[in-house]
Amino acid sequence: MVNEGVAGDQLRTIVERIERLEEEKQGIADDIKDVYAEAKANGYDVKVLRQIVRLRKQEPSERTEFEAILDLYMQALGMRFTGEGIERAEAA
Repeated sequence: MVNEGVAGDQLRTIVERIERLEEEKQGIADDIKDVYAEAKANGYDVKVLRQIVRLRKQEPSERTEFEAILDLYMQALGMRFTGEGIERAEAA
């Protein structure tokens, strides 16, 4: 019976820690949402900002590989990036 009490206390402590961390995680998620809302209010494109954050998390070699594959696929589809956006070549 003693072991069940100790195990129960330990289990309760673990569950409470998880619950506390979940609350903190939600608070951080809300803060991130607020920052994106602020960026949007200042005229920034939130989808682009999310992509930039995602790319910055990658290792440089991973990012370089991704960009090379993206470029290859775009070329295969007859698309190219210009200073004015993405252009698609006319089908022959």
